[in-house]
Amino acid sequence: MKSMQTPLHKVQGMGASHTGTNHFWHERITSLALIPLTLWFGYAALGLAGASEASAIGFLSHPVNVILMFGFVWISLYHMKLGLQVVIDDYVHSSGAKILLLLLVRFIFIATGAFATFALIRFAAYAFGD
Repeated sequence: MKSMQTPLHKVQGMGASHTGTNHFWHERITSLALIPLTLWFGYAALGLAGASEASAIGFLSHPVNVILMFGFVWISLYHMKLGLQVVIDDYVHSSGAKILLLLLVRFIFIATGAFATFALIRFAAYAFGD
C-alpha cells in the first residue's frame, strides 16, 4: 500500500497533531526555568526549617517571595503535566485509558494549581494588611 504522505512530510517527521516539537521545547524551557526556582525554593525551605508557622506566613507575605513561589508551583505543575502526557502517550495503548488518564492529569494540574493559587493569595493578603 502506498503512503499518501509527501516526501517532505516524511522527512519532517511530524506526528498527527504537528505539535511534537512545540511540546519538546515547552519541556526544555520549563526545566530551565525550574533550575533557579528550585534553588530558591531549597534555600527558602532550609531557611524555614524549624521555624514557626508565623515565620513561614511572614516569609510568604513578601511580594517577591510569593511571586517566586507562584512561579515555582505553576511551572512545576506544567512541567509535570507535560512529562506525564509523554509517558501516557508512549506507554498506554488503549484509547479509552489514554483519554481517561490525560483528563485525570489535566484535572489534577488545574485543581492543584487553583488550590495553590488560592493559598498564595491568602498569604500575600497579609502583606497588604488584610
